Amino acid sequence: MSHLFKNVRVLTLDADFTEYAAIDVQVRDGIIAAIGAALPPEAGVNVIDGTGKLLMPGLVNGHFHSPGTFNKGAFASMPLEIFMLYEVPPFDCPPVSSRVDYVRTLLGAVEMLKGGVTTVHDDPFYVPTVGMSRIDAVMSAYRAAGIRATVSINMPNVAESEKYPFLRELLPEPVRSRMEEAGRLPGDELTALYRAYIERWHGVDGGRLRASVSCSAPQRVTPDYLGALSALSAEFDVPYNMHILETRLQRVLGDVRFDKSLIRYVHDEGVLNERSVIIHAIWVDADDLDLMAASGCSVAHNPICNLRLGSGIMPFRAIAERGITICLGSDELCSDDSVNMWSVMKQAALVHNIGDPDYRRWPSAGEILRCGTANGARAMRLDSLTGSIEVGKQADLVLVDLDSLAFTPLNDLRRQLVFCETGTDVCLVMVGGRIVVEDGRILTVDETDLKREVRELMVEYARQFREVDRWVTELEPVYRQMYERAVRHELAVNRWIG
Repeated sequence: MSHLFKNVRVLTLDADFTEYAAIDVQVRDGIIAAIGAALPPEAGVNVIDGTGKLLMPGLVNGHFHSPGTFNKGAFASMPLEIFMLYEVPPFDCPPVSSRVDYVRTLLGAVEMLKGGVTTVHDDPFYVPTVGMSRIDAVMSAYRAAGIRATVSINMPNVAESEKYPFLRELLPEPVRSRMEEAGRLPGDELTALYRAYIERWHGVDGGRLRASVSCSAPQRVTPDYLGALSALSAEFDVPYNMHILETRLQRVLGDVRFDKSLIRYVHDEGVLNERSVIIHAIWVDADDLDLMAASGCSVAHNPICNLRLGSGIMPFRAIAERGITICLGSDELCSDDSVNMWSVMKQAALVHNIGDPDYRRWPSAGEILRCGTANGARAMRLDSLTGSIEVGKQADLVLVDLDSLAFTPLNDLRRQLVFCETGTDVCLVMVGGRIVVEDGRILTVDETDLKREVRELMVEYARQFREVDRWVTELEPVYRQMYERAVRHELAVNRWIG
């Protein structure tokens, strides 16, 4: 179906930050076909009155974990290494059904779409293990929702005791043995599964659904699997997700296990390049940043998650000054507790103000808007398709009502989008030329039925919670010792305040 936005204010977020006070935008066959004054409506076109509204690119959630969606508000704030005991238990635990995979993915997608997110980069982890039926469930949910999604498989393949500094020596022997005996898929099996997944799902629905690869983090996989994923990334030209230097403890791990930073490690292994998406990049130093800049990689910044888990403050300006692309992510719904990318943009625009006394270096609203749209598309290798309003690009668009309290009075559009808007003024969302949200209603899914099924499935899902709680009671004191020992380990880098 063709659509014609008439007399609409437009923020293109193209390379020149082009804006129009009032213009027409033609969408044909899912593509932005024309931008101009008084464009004539074609026969059968859906005319959308844009008077008093803003048309902008859909927001891009550059980092997300769909399996956390049932856990919003479930956990207290705590360091990542202890937090992960709850979300990715180190022992085999009861598997969830493929229906749970489907419904929780769909729930997150609906929340994103209603908030103006048109594109997401999902890095789903699978507990206790992964198979094609679970992957199909996740991808089918994104297909049903109508969002643009690039999706990886996050499946570590080394024992829990190898992922952290000091842990092996602190664990009681029976617990250590149990960790080492827990089921893990070898790298060749995971690589074969990845290839089957890519062949099955990459590029379907007109390219709206795509694959990426993920090692979770370099210390969580064997070197051969780390390299095999890089080879797949190159073969299919897809992003490669790597959580690197999210926490101080990970910086310590580099010191005591690799005798180098984890950025230097992936560089030396030959897997740091322009397809790499370095997630978090908080405890990086100048040498790390130089390697990253030379590689052409991107960084996925998750400011709310970083505060929720006390991970630290990413050096935004030092990264941006080196020309490294920064995109924004919500991370998962148990460490951000929402997928509101307006909140993520506001936090990203504010938290770095306490990291540098030179206020001229603080992020501008325009920079943050670019991080939340075009940069996210670029990190996903989709910048030729989406992320800005330009003729020939996919019509991934959001219509925002400017006749609202957030924009009354309207003093500065960019600042008010970042600092005032919360997502409540999103009145229409379009993905690939298809209207998926209108007047606050999701059109692709029965939201009432979805919420009812979520509540029903939580009865089954609670079984896993009960199992995990028993393990955490046993393991948390040991992990706390590990964490406290890492805190005492001397480092030249500091990303905490106070």
